[in-house]
Amino acid sequence: MSPAPRVGGGRPRIFPPLPPRTGPDAPFASSWWGNAWIDALEGSALDPARLARGRAYAREGHVDTITVESGRIIAYVHGSRPRPYRAELRMRTFTPDDWDRFLDAATADPAHLTSFLTRDMPQALAATADRTGVPLLPGRGDLIPSCTCPDRGHPCKHAAALTYQTARILDADPFVLLLVRGGEETRVLEELTRRNARAAASEATGGPEPGRSAARSAAPPSVPTPPEGPAGGDADSGTTVGGDLKVAAFPGTAAGEGPEAAVVPGTPADGEPEAPALPGTTATAEPDAPPLPGTPAREALATDYRPPLPPPLPVPPHPGEPPLLPALPGAPDPTALEFLATDAAQRAHAYLMWGAPALAAPDPWHDAVRLAASHPGLTGRRTFSRQFAALADSVGRTPTDLSRAAAAWRQGAEDGLAVLESPWDPPAGPFDRARGALAAADLPRMTIHHNHLTDPTGTHQLRYGQDGRWYPYRGETHAGRTDWWPEGPADEDPVGAYTSLLGA
Repeated sequence: MSPAPRVGGGRPRIFPPLPPRTGPDAPFASSWWGNAWIDALEGSALDPARLARGRAYAREGHVDTITVESGRIIAYVHGSRPRPYRAELRMRTFTPDDWDRFLDAATADPAHLTSFLTRDMPQALAATADRTGVPLLPGRGDLIPSCTCPDRGHPCKHAAALTYQTARILDADPFVLLLVRGGEETRVLEELTRRNARAAASEATGGPEPGRSAARSAAPPSVPTPPEGPAGGDADSGTTVGGDLKVAAFPGTAAGEGPEAAVVPGTPADGEPEAPALPGTTATAEPDAPPLPGTPAREALATDYRPPLPPPLPVPPHPGEPPLLPALPGAPDPTALEFLATDAAQRAHAYLMWGAPALAAPDPWHDAVRLAASHPGLTGRRTFSRQFAALADSVGRTPTDLSRAAAAWRQGAEDGLAVLESPWDPPAGPFDRARGALAAADLPRMTIHHNHLTDPTGTHQLRYGQDGRWYPYRGETHAGRTDWWPEGPADEDPVGAYTSLLGA
């Protein structure tokens, strides 16, 4: 029995956002396997209207970067709200036994390997794999969608949009489908090449390939032998081997000597096991082919040995500081470069520490707020640096607006900014119980307006976010108008958030 193939363990593949489709009727897939992927989605969908909205989202380019890994496909999909939703598609991966049967089916025809190398998926291979019980393409119900949106449809429009965009990726590279099934491209090709070479070597030597029947191996060609001489043989008539088979000798040579000596087909070399003769065939002599010049691969590669890479360095507790750059004539503004370098270091550190996406915010305003929040030294309520004012002007806002939004971002990133900009009416539950909790802690009774709780003095406020946390705000009155500023960290406990506000 052949060992289990090692085709897994590959790293995830990341595909940048695909451009919108210009034609409203242009298909998402042109290959048969890409259309089979779409059929698997549409065949199990419960609501055609959600599929139509998903197609519209995909055509308009709402699907962000797509990450493909073993067993799942993930992407953020932008909907009607500022914050995108995380859509995911799951599919069963192959077991080692499944991969063994699939690779056997792929090597049964050399044309399959050629097709794979040209990024093609032979339909005959998929049909053969289906018959062996390892369907490569998903069938009805094999794709399991999920999404962070509140829609409980199967699938929702965000997961449907991800499925349609994935079909475009599969069109260009069918190995993406193998990766979802648990196979890394390089390792699958290596295993296919190894099995193909083993099959070719087995056919060349006349022996059956391990795991194949002897009937699949071709019989060795026969070569007529000279007439037999006296018993025991001589130099002109050949030498009897084992009493039955003969090694033919050419005139002027002794049997078995020199390069002209013939070798009985099917007879093993020293140290090799004897191959069985096929029924109904007669073993005859055949002259040896001269050896071809060459260097064994082991010897050739031994001179190019590369030691394994050292383990990665530990992630530092804090991002590094940018260098101090001199101001030179004609060079970029060193303060602006320091600004961008600091932002890049902080995003890279967040990615290494928590796996946070290193992507920029989805729109220029959010990206400007994020940049301002990551550089608190550039932020103030009364005075602003030249760089901070230029950043606010680039998105059509005042420095005060940007400063307030940056403070909200530091409270809770996009959730904190949504609390600042978008009042909402929370349902009954934690929001209603908050006033009782504050009163039980001997804190002032708060008035309600949307998701805001304001104390009687009009200087302290708690805002309830859709992430279930309470965001403290402090009011500043100027000319009869109160400006509310985020103040302090968000907290799941309204008493804790209000207490931190009083102590600030």
